[in-house]
Amino acid sequence: QVQVVESGGGLVQAGGSLRLSCAASGRTFRLYNVGWFRQAPGKEREFVAVKKWSDGSTNYADSVKGRFTISRDNAKNTAYLQMNSLKPEDTAVYYCAADSRGASKRGEDYDYWGQGTQVTVSS
Repeated sequence: QVQVVESGGGLVQAGGSLRLSCAASGRTFRLYNVGWFRQAPGKEREFVAVKKWSDGSTNYADSVKGRFTISRDNAKNTAYLQMNSLKPEDTAVYYCAADSRGASKRGEDYDYWGQGTQVTVSS
């Protein structure tokens, strides 16, 4: 069993940066792929990024590629999402999720979810 809790959201101006954290409980967290998703008001949840536990490979949504970086520190049981060059369209609730299978881009494939953290980017 893994529990994850996001933090680090807030209000930032366009062009600014934020780093989201995803703190996990459970000794097996290092064996889980970690994904970040987001949901803007009135829109469906969308994939942002994923980091695979086995080889550390990453995958990003086209909309954030080159601006966001996903990382993890297994010693701290924490994953991160560094977000640079933020745009108003990045405004959403951001969710961290853990997946023991295939580092999917589909939210329904993830086993454990956090409660989300709000990111608001002003223009």
